[in-house]
Amino acid sequence: MRVEIISIGDELLIGQVVNTNAVWMGRELTQQGFIIVAVTTVGDRSDDIIKAIDVSFERADIVLLTGGVGPTTDDITKHTLCRYFHTTLDFNNEVLQNIESIFLKRNIQLNQLTRNQAFVPVNATVIQNKVGTAPILCFNNGKKVLISMPGVPFEMKTTMRDDIIPRLQVQFQPKGYLKQSYLVCGITESALATRLATFETQLPAGFSLAYLPSFGFIQLRLSAWGESRKPEMIQQGNKLKQLLGKEFVSESDQTLEALLGEKLRKQQLTVSTAESCTGGYIAHRITTVPGASDYFKGSIVSYDNRIKEELLQVDKQTIDKKGVVSREVVEQMAEHVAHTMKTSCSIAVSGIMGPEGGTLEKPVGTVWICTRHNGKLLSVAYRVGSSREENIERTANLAILQLIRMLTP
Repeated sequence: MRVEIISIGDELLIGQVVNTNAVWMGRELTQQGFIIVAVTTVGDRSDDIIKAIDVSFERADIVLLTGGVGPTTDDITKHTLCRYFHTTLDFNNEVLQNIESIFLKRNIQLNQLTRNQAFVPVNATVIQNKVGTAPILCFNNGKKVLISMPGVPFEMKTTMRDDIIPRLQVQFQPKGYLKQSYLVCGITESALATRLATFETQLPAGFSLAYLPSFGFIQLRLSAWGESRKPEMIQQGNKLKQLLGKEFVSESDQTLEALLGEKLRKQQLTVSTAESCTGGYIAHRITTVPGASDYFKGSIVSYDNRIKEELLQVDKQTIDKKGVVSREVVEQMAEHVAHTMKTSCSIAVSGIMGPEGGTLEKPVGTVWICTRHNGKLLSVAYRVGSSREENIERTANLAILQLIRMLTP
């Protein structure tokens, strides 16, 4: 049940498109107990695809291809598979009927290029695409499997969930994969690794601990194979949490914004943001979570000082005396946005994201974050870095984390 993912497309190689398919597939398949041994990306060249398949079958039982199956001339996967499996294309009426049904629903006239998608390799098992026109092709000799599917993320995900993963589970019966994630902040990766060195060496055989650092926090993933090892997983997890101490935030693999949303919803709280240096990015992150309207009420992006004074009622004398990047300013921002939006919680940030604007007293990367919960304020100054993009990302993470910790008993 070793799996290799092959992603096909020049657009992936040149960086025009980010390969989110491989990330999603790796996560989903691992959760179902499959072992991902490699992820390969190749361009729209038949010889390169064939070489990639040859290599993948040497180390994997299951090869999953995405991309190159559309109606245009650069979609060569189907013809390449005919070369590889020494077969030819034949017209499949069921595929055509599926395409016609989709086009009818969309009120689009069927053209010859799309009709050609009904030609499929003779020795392939066809799985109908429920949400697109390109069929899924499966080659299976009982021991090894190759499945080719569209590169369109929505089509790939639907096919994987509804058809491919259930089929693979029946044939290969993977062992259960156990994992638990632990969110940690306020400590560097090297310091954390030093603290956990003995714990790692004493882990039972088959257990592993992975470090997944991000801007402002670290995710630890404790994992093992086999459903029978659940009691050991719980025992090792409890040991780990004790060692993490005050740096431990949550036992979760959710995104920060999803974790914040969960806490707000459970405690029946609402939140608003007042953002200067992040330009609305914190609000954007919060609203990426489905159902965020239950607790998120709005944001004021006060990039200009006049907006801070007029919409957030920040005192001009405070700005002149303390500077816009100061405890006093973010506290006024947090208070007034909560009052304006009528929320029980708020986040306010002001900082110098760079590359210019820093001083000796307040260099690039200086940021003040204030979080508010039912009238209580927590204000912290951070030095986040020197890269503008990194600083914005890190500031958003730190702000969300700071409110999460306020809401955690």
